[in-house]
Amino acid sequence: MPITQSAKKAMRQSATRRATNARKSEAYKKAVKNYKKLVAAKKPEEAKKLLSTVYKTLDKAAKTNVLAKNKVSRLKSRLAKLLK
Repeated sequence: MPITQSAKKAMRQSATRRATNARKSEAYKKAVKNYKKLVAAKKPEEAKKLLSTVYKTLDKAAKTNVLAKNKVSRLKSRLAKLLK
């Protein structure tokens, strides 16, 4: 357990950041999973509508360094390719 005040604060900050990152990570994974399900079920119209929300969640994850910028662009490219 931390003893100094600054160490206690750092621990609180770390826990908050970890929770936020986990939330964003879950959100993008869920969005990608739903999109892939629609593509597999041969529902291109619905998948096309969902693609913008998937992009949005991926961009938010990249903006806050939950995911690397290049990984996000690679994922977006591959997801768009699935629809074709």
